[in-house]
Amino acid sequence: MIRVRFDVLTLFPEMYSGYLGQSLLRRAIDRGLVDVQLHNIRDWTRDKHGMVDDRPYGGGPGMVLKVEPTVACVEAVRKMKETPGHLVVLTPSGQRLNQPLVEKLSQQQRLLLLCGRYEGFDQRVIDILQPEEISIGDYVLNGGEVASMVLIDAVVRLIPEVLGDERSSQEDSFSGTDRLLEHAHYTRPREFRGHRVPEILLSGNHPEISRWRHEQSLRRTQQNRSDLLDED
Repeated sequence: MIRVRFDVLTLFPEMYSGYLGQSLLRRAIDRGLVDVQLHNIRDWTRDKHGMVDDRPYGGGPGMVLKVEPTVACVEAVRKMKETPGHLVVLTPSGQRLNQPLVEKLSQQQRLLLLCGRYEGFDQRVIDILQPEEISIGDYVLNGGEVASMVLIDAVVRLIPEVLGDERSSQEDSFSGTDRLLEHAHYTRPREFRGHRVPEILLSGNHPEISRWRHEQSLRRTQQNRSDLLDED
């Protein structure tokens, strides 16, 4: 049973060929837990030259993605399934993606991810379609494709049965009730170049191990992301 369907609306669907064929996402697709469909916005242009962008009114650098093919693409893709889906536009001007937002998105049965390019979309795309605008960080990418892959990766981890052990996502950084960074991890060998695995992890005392890991998470958060503690 498909848990989440992603419809990616992009000018460059070929960018996803390698991404969709690898690792955890590939296995989730093969097991029928996740479906990812790619749609080329150019297929909905009526311009004889296949133009999807034009110069901005008022002047300025760059090109702007046109409203007609974009809206036509979204509306057509929505009609491909009974569930129209939740539309997300990947844009630097959107709200910042974080784990609580990922958790909310993972509850959707269908996500439409609209990827911008150039100077972005004609504002009427946003005004007409009323999407949720999301940014993956305070920086600018060449387009929304990489950002959509980040969002898909984050959401897929929370889909039941995708991970081998459901506790993995529950113990990730930014997860759980305290939203702390994840503690350090160790595996064999016990010693490498003078660096030893902490003895507590070899003790078999699981309550003490849990306490140690929480302390490590708190310390790492204080050192690297003290702003997370300030939010409480």
